[in-house]
Amino acid sequence: MDARKLDKIIEQYVSMPGQVLSTLEAIQEEEGYVPKEAMQYVSEKMGVPFSQLFSVCTFYAAFSLKPRGKHIITICEGTSCHVRGGPRLKAAMLDILKINPEEKHAKSITTEDRLFTIETTRCLGCCSLAPVMMIDGTIYGYLTPKKIPEILRQYEWKKK
Repeated sequence: MDARKLDKIIEQYVSMPGQVLSTLEAIQEEEGYVPKEAMQYVSEKMGVPFSQLFSVCTFYAAFSLKPRGKHIITICEGTSCHVRGGPRLKAAMLDILKINPEEKHAKSITTEDRLFTIETTRCLGCCSLAPVMMIDGTIYGYLTPKKIPEILRQYEWKKK
């Protein structure tokens, strides 16, 4: 992220209450995550210790310090989804998107092309539709591994 963009974001929020959160949110909106270099720049320009910015980014789940995909896939790991095949769903998703098996236990996994980020959650609140996943806020229920490729194609995914 270049300095001009960062300066514009900082100027927009510098005199507002909650300027740190608002600035970091704007950076994430622009970049898809909060790069370390951007935090260092903001720290210098706003006079806020880097450690404070880092603490905010690691405390709030809304922030990511790693690049994220264009589309966010959230797979439910709640009890209903688990009992109705959720683990098979996640395994199929990782296989279909050719995710390195060593990453399967990571909290957040982004595909190499940065098209998708796969995350898990304890419950999406759609237990009657289990197993479910959400992509960019859209819920998909009654899922089976066979349904995943068709759903992903709606999000510019090309089967490889």
